[in-house]
Amino acid sequence: MAKKLKTAQEASKLAPAAGTVAVHIGISDKDRSTIAGALSKLLADTYTLYLTTHNFHWNVTGPMFNSLHAMFMAQYTELWNAVDPIAERIRALGHTAPGSYGQFAALSSVPDAPATPPKALEMVRVLMSGHEAVARTARSIFPLADKASDEPTADLLTQRIAIHEQTAWMLRSLLEE
Repeated sequence: MAKKLKTAQEASKLAPAAGTVAVHIGISDKDRSTIAGALSKLLADTYTLYLTTHNFHWNVTGPMFNSLHAMFMAQYTELWNAVDPIAERIRALGHTAPGSYGQFAALSSVPDAPATPPKALEMVRVLMSGHEAVARTARSIFPLADKASDEPTADLLTQRIAIHEQTAWMLRSLLEE
């Protein structure tokens, strides 16, 4: 099993500065490294949730099949479209974005999809929990971005948090009676 990385500093060691050209964007090297490491965790969480959502889209069964199949497709498409801006922000900060299953497994706070697809409502519960976890990861990066006056990262985080909180609420609503 891949080692979990506990801190943004550990994660940033996976994403060293690219090349030899210095980055002068008004954010210190240390802050860029710390933010890139934290964004690497957000990227890993997002990609892991994408994979789980796509898995559930393929494997959902039961009386809610049509609605969940379509909902999961919309959700995995949104997640797929989110990974690129996160990775590109890491690159803009002068670091290499993680991109392997091993790196994602080590960085992610979102558990991998169950080996055996669960029942439909358990899928909903797993995805709700995943969206809440990604929202927490994104929110935890705000103090780093704020300290460094990194408005592009803060803007990205605001968008991601809003989407994950709304999606978690919609999934949670399916579980309420």
